[in-house]
Amino acid sequence: MSENVLDQEWNVSSLLKFAFPTIVMMIFMGLYTMVDTIFVARLVNTDALSAINIVCPVINLTVGLGTMLAAGGNAIVSRKMGEGAEQEAREDFTMLVAAGVAMGMALLAAGLFWMEEIIIFLGASGRLFPYCRDYLTVLVLFIPANILQTLFANFLVTAGRPGLGLGLSVLAGVANIIFDYLFLVPLGMGIRGAALGTGIGYLIPAAAGMVFFMGKRGTLFFVPLRREGKAPGWVQASGRMKVVTESCINGSSEMVSQLATALTTYLFNITMMGLVGEDGVAAITIMIYSQFLLNTLFLGYSMGIAPVIGFHYGNKNHARQRRVLRISAGFLAVASLAVFGFSRTGGEYIAGMFAQKASEVYKLAVHGFGIFSFGFLFCGWNIFASGMFTALSNGKISAAISFLRTFGLLAGSILLLPRVWGIVGVWLAVPAAEGVMFVVSAGCLGFFYSSIR
Repeated sequence: MSENVLDQEWNVSSLLKFAFPTIVMMIFMGLYTMVDTIFVARLVNTDALSAINIVCPVINLTVGLGTMLAAGGNAIVSRKMGEGAEQEAREDFTMLVAAGVAMGMALLAAGLFWMEEIIIFLGASGRLFPYCRDYLTVLVLFIPANILQTLFANFLVTAGRPGLGLGLSVLAGVANIIFDYLFLVPLGMGIRGAALGTGIGYLIPAAAGMVFFMGKRGTLFFVPLRREGKAPGWVQASGRMKVVTESCINGSSEMVSQLATALTTYLFNITMMGLVGEDGVAAITIMIYSQFLLNTLFLGYSMGIAPVIGFHYGNKNHARQRRVLRISAGFLAVASLAVFGFSRTGGEYIAGMFAQKASEVYKLAVHGFGIFSFGFLFCGWNIFASGMFTALSNGKISAAISFLRTFGLLAGSILLLPRVWGIVGVWLAVPAAEGVMFVVSAGCLGFFYSSIR
């Protein structure tokens, strides 16, 4: 274990260097997701952009399942590595991959079977329904690949290969952008082409990750297990289902977060549809995707250092844990101010990438950025708090933070504030929820820091 990259004295430089590939990977994922929606808005129309946001809860559910397995399982695997139980870590990883594939196939079948009912339930108007159907019909075919790419992105960090995860993410993003252009412009496939380009972006890291972990270069983990006296093969499900259940419980905060994102997206959509119609849905879509891009800095950092937190929790090195938390607090303070400043000054530019400046969609989005951006002062701390307790295998506290932040505060703000202030209330919902949650997160972080001596 002395050669393990996680087992070292951490300083600001080494910790940021370790997290850097994951941060860049997440930012790049945000960028190519943004480009994807810009292509749809500019090369199809803003109704197609609205349709993507209408069906977004399906994607949230998929990402939630993948992140739940990845974050929860990652904490367990890195902890066992810290305890020296590397063979158990390998076997647990194998079972998590099998569970991810099974979940993906179940969602694919359900999506195809109940396609129209899902779209109607999500609130699509008659004008948006054809776009929703065309986009979702293609995208559900790639749900298993989406779950696998999420799993592999997390475990490549634990395997000591965050650079490979970054490279695969960049490759997937570039492929997505290229195929988006080919499918939308020369081939004229419309919103179906955008969905196909996104699906190919899921497939590349999923396939490459499977090859890596099954091959000799898998360093820490490999899928076909070679046990003494036995031929290579998958672990028996009867002996390893416990790790799937434990991972789901431990990673439940990430699932709660994605389910809450699905709910709040739905609430945003129906609220804006009621206030200003399809243009309002397009404007809130710009805001949601911009928020995702700007939050990737915090998400990437939290994901990047999760194995470090989990490892030192496993080997009970409290001094290193405290140092990692102090470094993280400094990073979050600086990054929060930077993201807030960027969102305040760049809102008009971001809105202009999606919509013509004379359009109603543009005017609504620019107005929203002036209020919405205050949420970035607090959200990084809330994201980190939830991710830290997941890395500590404390799924209950992590889930409670995520539940309160999203289902409780944000959903409540969306339901209440627009009734008082109309569209201004819609833009206020996120800053209000994040600000209140910051107080709770700071308390949890402070209590944990004082407890490790």
